[in-house]
Order: sequence, then structure tokens, then C-alpha cells
Amino acid sequence: MMNRFEGPGAREAGIRYLDGDFQVTSPGSFVRCAVTGERIALDELKYWSVARQEPYIDAATSLRREIEADPSLRRRGVR
Repeated sequence: MMNRFEGPGAREAGIRYLDGDFQVTSPGSFVRCAVTGERIALDELKYWSVARQEPYIDAATSLRREIEADPSLRRRGVR
């Protein structure tokens, strides 16, 4: 059984991340999480940063990147 990332169509997409949506700029079936490097199928992509133009695998990873980018968030009680 072939998974959806195998075969000739299995390549990384180019994406422009917008507020509440994203635009595919070059065809592909997935993107890679900017923090973990894990593949994220486009139909499962829910978390990204418009400012950094980066995708994230989940909410916790997105928060982790926000804190890395702005350490003052940690001092505000965000964990």
C-alpha cells in the first residue's frame, strides 16, 4: 500500500501564508514544519506564521516558535 507522500506527485509545495488562509505558489502535497521538519499534508495544515512565513505541525510547536522569536512572552506567563 502506497501512502500519500510516495510516488511522483509527492513533493514539497511552495506556500504563501496569509491571515486565515494560504496560497499554493508551487504544486506539491505537503510542507515541512519549520521547527521539527516533519511533513504536513496540505489538507492537514492548520498552523503557520504570516510574519515569518513558516508552517507548524501543531499548536504547541507554533507557540514554542513564538516564544523563541519573542522571549518576553515567557516573562508574561505564557508557557
